[in-house]
Amino acid sequence: MGRIEKDFLGERELPDTAYYGIQTLRGKENFHITGIPMSLEPSMVKALGYVKKAAAMANLECDALGKDIAGPIIKACDLLIAGKYVGQFVTDFIQGGAGTSTNMNANEVIANVALELIGRPKGDYAVINPNDHVNCSQSTNDAYPTAFRLALLMRLEEYALCLKDLQNALNAKGEELSRMLKMGRTHLQDAVPMSLGSEFKGFATTIGEEIDRIMESRNLLREVNLGATAIGTRVNTPPRYPELAVKFLAELTGIDFVLATDLIEATSDTGAYVQLSSVLKRTAVKVTKICNDLRLLASGPRCGFSEILLPQLQPGSSIMPGKVNPVIPEVVNQTCFLVIGLDTTVTLAASAGQLQLNVMEPVIGFSLFTSINTLQNALTSLTNNCIKGIRANPERTKAMVMNSIGIVTQLSPILGYKQCAEIAREAFEQDKSLHDIVVMERKLITQEKWDEVFSFENLITPKYIKQ
Repeated sequence: MGRIEKDFLGERELPDTAYYGIQTLRGKENFHITGIPMSLEPSMVKALGYVKKAAAMANLECDALGKDIAGPIIKACDLLIAGKYVGQFVTDFIQGGAGTSTNMNANEVIANVALELIGRPKGDYAVINPNDHVNCSQSTNDAYPTAFRLALLMRLEEYALCLKDLQNALNAKGEELSRMLKMGRTHLQDAVPMSLGSEFKGFATTIGEEIDRIMESRNLLREVNLGATAIGTRVNTPPRYPELAVKFLAELTGIDFVLATDLIEATSDTGAYVQLSSVLKRTAVKVTKICNDLRLLASGPRCGFSEILLPQLQPGSSIMPGKVNPVIPEVVNQTCFLVIGLDTTVTLAASAGQLQLNVMEPVIGFSLFTSINTLQNALTSLTNNCIKGIRANPERTKAMVMNSIGIVTQLSPILGYKQCAEIAREAFEQDKSLHDIVVMERKLITQEKWDEVFSFENLITPKYIKQ
């Protein structure tokens, strides 16, 4: 069984199980791009439900819709918000038309659900119409970006919690390893000693900074152009509608949305997306550095740094028996590279808008949701499958410190830079320990002074010590 629907391009048959209509069907047929339908981003479906509900409430108060029509529409929106009918959102994420297919997908589903609620058949659009009633006082150009911003705000809450979990795990590992001595390095060369815990505390601090940046970028997303309609002139909206629609949206979601002061500018501007994408890229860059460090510190097990031991999760080679690879940092690295590349996509798309609308918003949406989803998955895996299970190799790290020439820096206030450089050269060229040269051969300081300078506490939190 099916039903026939008609638009100005002709007629099409739809299965009776479909709550979407003819315009959605055309969009589904036209855009085979990513293979990822909007239904796979439930936050966007839920956000569309909120936007359409706020619009219906505002239209009711402005007398643009009667209660007999607005009421069923509002109830249908509640069902979308509750997570029902998500599978009816079938349009591809990337599409032409600046999101019109997705906006009509929402309009048609809501109209048909509303029709069923009042005992009418799907497609009886003379009673409740997707364009005239569900889309009343709206355009794709204000409804779609408002829903997009709301969906991002909802997703970023969960994403920020994921970052917080990673920060907490790194802090906890820092506390656990706070008494582990190791050699700090610059230029991949020995520098001065530090604790392994302080290295992980540094990782935690850098992730904490990313949480702050996400919170800042969320503020820009609170400004919406709902009520701007086609280009920002408020065409086809009753008086007070934009202000009421945004007010209701804020009340429904608990998010302090504000109406843009310049709706023409806001309708074509994508700066908030560029900022958010840049923050995601920044996080990806920082996490890449952390994962690079983890892989380097865990290199070995006998011919590398081998300062830390990562959890062993799977065999690492089809030819080399017993080999185990750092697969979690590796996959997180690759995810970060994807996010960095998607930021370029957002940048190009944001710059490609012409005049009163940026029609490239669908690919911006695809890029941002992909970045958030994949990065969240990767960071969750990094937290649970790697960071929490890291162990130190304390005997090796301590031996590397005490065998290092770099610790001669600790003697510089006592012996001076020039003499320390000569001692370092001799130790390197003749393969001697600094202790033998300084204490045993040249007798430049006593054993007691050596022990004071190179005590554990002074190595990780150095004091200024003179002769």
